[in-house]
Amino acid sequence: MKNNSHFRSQVSNLSNERGVALLMVLWVFIFLFVVAFDFTALVREEGIATRRYAEETEGYYLALAGFQRRLYELLKDSSQPRQVGGREPGDLFDGEWQEGNLGQGVYDVRSVDESGKINLNRVSEAALQCIFTKLQIEEPRRSILADSVLDWRDDDDLHRLNGAEKDYYHSLSPSYTVKNGPFDAVEELLWVRGVTPEIFYGEEKKVGLKEIFTVESPIDRVNLRTLSPEVCLAVSGLSLDQCREFKKLSDKTLADLLKLAGGSELCVQMVSVSPSVITVEAKGRAGESASARQVKGVVRLAGGQRGFELIRWVDRDLVKNEE
Repeated sequence: MKNNSHFRSQVSNLSNERGVALLMVLWVFIFLFVVAFDFTALVREEGIATRRYAEETEGYYLALAGFQRRLYELLKDSSQPRQVGGREPGDLFDGEWQEGNLGQGVYDVRSVDESGKINLNRVSEAALQCIFTKLQIEEPRRSILADSVLDWRDDDDLHRLNGAEKDYYHSLSPSYTVKNGPFDAVEELLWVRGVTPEIFYGEEKKVGLKEIFTVESPIDRVNLRTLSPEVCLAVSGLSLDQCREFKKLSDKTLADLLKLAGGSELCVQMVSVSPSVITVEAKGRAGESASARQVKGVVRLAGGQRGFELIRWVDRDLVKNEE
């Protein structure tokens, strides 16, 4: 009996040791499985990131190719003699995206004449009031916007009746300082009292300030030849559809625009000049890739064989779906 009891004890101890060993093996397998799973997920994420980086890099150089292509077309066009008031060949300044292919990649490019917009640093108080009225901005916000824009760009600390100077901006959280100087970029409007993202970028069926103002225009009037539908609406009060029809006219005249507007006065003066300061936007993507890069450059054409001057360059512009 004693031997049997000792034997059963040994068998029990051996079973316990085997159970512990089996449990340890199971824990080791679980640990290895977790490590392998994490490693596989990391490799997959690294692979996806590498592919996206490669696609984005290819998109960037496709965008550069589109930019250079459009710049070549602009320089070629500017070297050709043209009568004032004539139609722009090639629709280079219609503001519409045009697609091009390079190998397996695709780029979209458009060019916008800055003189076809309203110069934010030169527009008058009366013109601002008129523009905000045409944009259907109600009082008192309309007067707040006009006075605040003028206070932002003037060189003193005396605020207009509905404007804002440093005391207002210092009271905000976070606080900042009023510019008291010319706008360096249209995006500065977002810092001005009364300007909301909805007013700046626009809403459904409403034109945003971003589409009608510029700081790059070399003139204090608006170029009738390259007037965009959005600017047309802002200065005439016509609908976007009416403005698009006007833009399609081969020989646009001030009389045509006034006739459409029913003889009502325009907010700013018009002039017909050849474009000289142009914004070129280009975006590229590799094949069917969803990753895209967009670049933007503002150039001043010197005319003839004198080439161009790059005024502003944005190496990573916001990619927006225009469809």
